[in-house]
Amino acid sequence: MDLFSESDPSSASDVLIMDNTQQHQQQQLNQVQQQLEETCITTTKEELTLIQDETTANISELATVSLKTTTTTTTTSTTTTTLVTNEPIMENLKPEVEFGNIEYKLKLINPTPDRLEHLTSQLKWRLGEGMGEAIYELGVEDDGTAVGLPEEDLQASIETLQAMAGKLSADLTIIRERNGSKGKVLEVLIRKYASDDFSEIRVHIVGNVDSGKSTLLGVLTRGQLDNGRGSARTNVFRHKHEIESGRTSSISSEILGFNSKGGIVNYNNLHGINPSEICEMSSKIINFVDLAGHEKYLKTTLYGMTGCYPDYCMLMIGANNGVIGMTREHLGLALALRVPVFVVVTKIDRCPENILNDTLNDIKKILKSPGSRKLPVSIKSLDDVVVAARNFISERIAPIFCVSNVTGENLNLLKSFLNLLPAKKDWENVADQPARLDIDAIYSVVGTGTVVSGTLMKGVISVGDNLLIGPDDSGIFHPTQVKSIQTKRLPVKQVRAGQTASIALKKIKRSQIRKGMVLVHPNAKPQPTREFEAEVVVLFHSTTISPHYEAVIHCCATQQCGRIIEIDKGVIRTGDKAKVKFRYLMRPEFLTVGSRFIFREGRAKGTGIITKLLPFVPEPKDIVHHKVTVAGTGSGVNGSLPKKKPSHHSRNQKKLLHRS
Repeated sequence: MDLFSESDPSSASDVLIMDNTQQHQQQQLNQVQQQLEETCITTTKEELTLIQDETTANISELATVSLKTTTTTTTTSTTTTTLVTNEPIMENLKPEVEFGNIEYKLKLINPTPDRLEHLTSQLKWRLGEGMGEAIYELGVEDDGTAVGLPEEDLQASIETLQAMAGKLSADLTIIRERNGSKGKVLEVLIRKYASDDFSEIRVHIVGNVDSGKSTLLGVLTRGQLDNGRGSARTNVFRHKHEIESGRTSSISSEILGFNSKGGIVNYNNLHGINPSEICEMSSKIINFVDLAGHEKYLKTTLYGMTGCYPDYCMLMIGANNGVIGMTREHLGLALALRVPVFVVVTKIDRCPENILNDTLNDIKKILKSPGSRKLPVSIKSLDDVVVAARNFISERIAPIFCVSNVTGENLNLLKSFLNLLPAKKDWENVADQPARLDIDAIYSVVGTGTVVSGTLMKGVISVGDNLLIGPDDSGIFHPTQVKSIQTKRLPVKQVRAGQTASIALKKIKRSQIRKGMVLVHPNAKPQPTREFEAEVVVLFHSTTISPHYEAVIHCCATQQCGRIIEIDKGVIRTGDKAKVKFRYLMRPEFLTVGSRFIFREGRAKGTGIITKLLPFVPEPKDIVHHKVTVAGTGSGVNGSLPKKKPSHHSRNQKKLLHRS
């Protein structure tokens, strides 16, 4: 394309301001044209402007070309060409929806007291929809038209928005500023102040071993870069053998707190702050769950994915290693459980550019495959972050970040993305239902007693509540009472749906509790389940699956071997869908309709969703079978218990009597 066409010198898109008294300047302009063509700068005639300084006679000091492309600057020996221009007019948005935490406002200028009260109630509704967060688009009509506002009206609208937020104990932060058709459009994030009822989002970190999962977690939560030899990961390891080997073998948890303005509170103290202080200062908590990447710890990773209820999944991939090992396995688990996934490519500081491009191409190919059907998006700017965070909850988009834990490259984009992550589930809808907490860990604390921890799936639990815990091996739920509650090591009086908590219990022993039990309110009338029906999909099996097939079933916080009783198709193979009836082999569990689960046996795996719970029928005590079993293992007669072998103390007593 000829940037300086002589055939159309009067074109409105090419504005040339030159000195008409010097002909040699035209020759130098032709040289500029040739140099620009050699640099392959592509633009349109409407975006080209040449501005000349009339006070200078030399063309090398007066020719400046303004081009709307990227922010590129081309320098030659005779002319400096700077590529700058105003931002383009933004595209119109989708029409505003009634539900959700996004609100469009054309302007908010000098509202009456009644109008301000109505606007405040509207903001309160949006904050409730977004779990304490709301996004306002100023300068946008309800149909999504990006009109924009002049500077004075925009400032007045912000002051009104600040007054609204102040009444609701919230703060606002301007995310980005764009051009509308008649002025500027602002996107504003409104977030409530720190309180006990903070927003908590669970992000599970998965990926192959040595992909940098624990290192990135240490860098994000401590605010200190890695030294290239694993210094950051030592802060998040739980066991000595993990520090020695550099590999995670257990489930560890770390939190990242954001205040009402979007700042990270973890970095406020040079010596670090404890989780309780982070929660006190935070309006939003990102709860990271670091999972093992090695194949031999797959069972632990499965339990973390099903029992800890992730909102999002962060798939880690080393740029130098690419997609290897358990990467595909972990991605398949997240897809099977319908967990939104975003990808973080690490170690870009030690990876050649061609290897990095190959890794990114492999990632995009996998995400676009029929099994994933994701839309990969490379995040390179703050605008990309905002768009990705807004559309990420749809599970269709898959953002890709390329970061370095040593140099800190692009870590700011990842932190901004985490700050803008929306709450996946509206927990307020289940807050008024009978409480239910799924137990994923059990402790015995000296001076406190039995303590259970887990995720509250429904309702509210307060100190002093009388609850039920179970089912035990017989399917019975036992009464207990809440002694105290802690969330993120912070003592609280109550915990709400969606939060993780540790609860000290009365009237119960640690030996009576196991992982997978639930803590429920008596009004829920919990029922144990041993048999259930489900719709399943076989992800992989070398041959066929038929009735009497046994596999380990991972559902919520439960892990137990189950047997297939019936299959509507008789036999199923890899990729088949069927309706299947399962039966637990060991004991009943507490399940709910709609829960997703994974069943596996060796390398064979499948996923499913529970459609029906069958009534629990307790098995009668078989006393004869018990006697035969004891007789078979001992030396008694007719099933009687074997005689005990005399103790060393009794033998010594007999010797003394004999001597006397």
